[in-house]
Amino acid sequence: MLEQRWLFPGRSKRRPLTTRQFGRLFKQAAKAAGLRKTLSLHTLRHSFATHLLERGTDIRVIQALLGHEKLETTARYTRVATGMISKIESPLDGLNAPRRKRARGETPRAPPAP
Repeated sequence: MLEQRWLFPGRSKRRPLTTRQFGRLFKQAAKAAGLRKTLSLHTLRHSFATHLLERGTDIRVIQALLGHEKLETTARYTRVATGMISKIESPLDGLNAPRRKRARGETPRAPPAP
């Protein structure tokens, strides 16, 4: 029989920490770290999704990881990632950019794959 292994084991190796126990430990850790902001376990979930988004993870992948049915629910996390969003350049901005002339014999490069 396959042995049960938990990410957050409880006192017994056969059972995980309960949500309540984990919540208490999380609050104690936040207090010990000197964090004054009100935090919850949901803060971890929100932070995880935001960091994935900022690292370029497709929002549909994040949607699947979080178990959201609707993309609109996952899209709430995009409000936090404003730094990432502000760095996006419009494809239209490149239309006015001067084009470099090719040297003789130089072949055009294919655009980078998405």
